Amino acid sequence: MKHHRFRENVTHLTALATLSAYFFVVPPANAASSEWAQSQGGAVRIVADRPQPDGTIPAILDIRLKPGWKTYWLEPGASGIPPQVTVDPQDGISFSGMRFPAPAAFDDGIVSYTGYDRSVAFPLSLKREETGTSEQTGDLTLKASVFIGICKDICIPVQADLSLPLPAGLAENPLDKARIDDAVSALPEEPSDTFKVTAATFDPAGKRMRISLLLPWTNQTAPPELFLAGPPGYSFGKPDSMTTENGQVTADIPVRVPAQGGALKSGSVLLVARINGRSMETPLAFD
Repeated sequence: MKHHRFRENVTHLTALATLSAYFFVVPPANAASSEWAQSQGGAVRIVADRPQPDGTIPAILDIRLKPGWKTYWLEPGASGIPPQVTVDPQDGISFSGMRFPAPAAFDDGIVSYTGYDRSVAFPLSLKREETGTSEQTGDLTLKASVFIGICKDICIPVQADLSLPLPAGLAENPLDKARIDDAVSALPEEPSDTFKVTAATFDPAGKRMRISLLLPWTNQTAPPELFLAGPPGYSFGKPDSMTTENGQVTADIPVRVPAQGGALKSGSVLLVARINGRSMETPLAFD
């Protein structure tokens, strides 16, 4: 009789365990992440989704910073390291660049630089390469070389080779997919009727740029923050004058021109403007 009751108890416990496992199965979310590459001030990894019907692969460079550490924007300043990603094209994935949330300006009394003082994610522009067939399917592996700077009292370059399998039936952590969506939603908005550049000129002889902006209405009196990134060798100082007239702000900005420089081409300079919690990004078309 005791043995019979023991078998009943074992059977009952097995059934409960099976039922518990059923209810705690994580549903597929179609996103996965590489291993973290660790450094003294933080860590970096890539999070990616499987290819979409048009071949694009949603993905981010995910940077986790320890308290007090910083990393850099596209144009980091004189002493910074701009983030770099290289993707191996032999794996059937093309890479056309990164996008960045609006940065912040920092000045430690010795040097000034532009970047982020908290964990941040940069969306990556990835796409499955064409194979000549009407349907792009099958397993992929994303292999990327990453180079970033993570800084506190000193700046530590972080070099990492990251690999991420993207099988056709990918089903992974739903939190990773949410991180991709959050990173995209944090990007600056596109120009609109209420937030845009209305004029931009560049004087190569005077080494100055003038930008006029229409800003969204705000009751704060602080001027907008402007961040500029241009071709290699060019750098941009803080506006040395900023005036408001007819609802528009005009900023005069000194430009450092390389020895072999000259006139900047339209579209070669990226502007990010931020005011009252909103940010806008646009390439500058010079008059």
